[in-house]
Amino acid sequence: MRRRHLLAGLASVGVLGGAGAVATGGIPDAVGGGDAPEPVEPVTLDTVDAPGSRDGEVTLPAPDRPTFVDFFATWCSPCVEQMPDLAEAHDRLGDEVLFVSVTPEDVGGSVSEETVVDWWRENDGDWLVAADVTTALAARLNVGGYPSARAIDASGRVRWATSGTHSTEELVEGIERALDR
Repeated sequence: MRRRHLLAGLASVGVLGGAGAVATGGIPDAVGGGDAPEPVEPVTLDTVDAPGSRDGEVTLPAPDRPTFVDFFATWCSPCVEQMPDLAEAHDRLGDEVLFVSVTPEDVGGSVSEETVVDWWRENDGDWLVAADVTTALAARLNVGGYPSARAIDASGRVRWATSGTHSTEELVEGIERALDR
């Protein structure tokens, strides 16, 4: 009987520890299961003509290039709080990774492109910004809240997945996981 209680106790510690690690973004390779997650099927999104961005399209994750995707919404106050740290992370690693912020809002529909551009300008965004109006990318990357971030390596595998606000150092460390540093 004591052995069964000991094993149940050890199993409980493992479950709680694992849940805590996942909640804090501590097990990036668990996304997709196994030793390495499955590559994410790319999605092509429309980009927004805003500071540091351009009008057109972008495919995410980028083929054969590490990709960092920040999910935000114009109504999200923690997303505003996150912007200075994202800007610093972009300044530090933007040349090594495709750095993109993506909104799931219905840009061009219920939310005008001007609203997104104004929000972007007000919050000093200066990198590529895109609209995931069908939420196809957010669904493939299991995004459930905002802000959320995903660092994806050049083979299309998620190496870091997190939600909530983070310091510049935390963002840089997460992005570096996709750079195989």
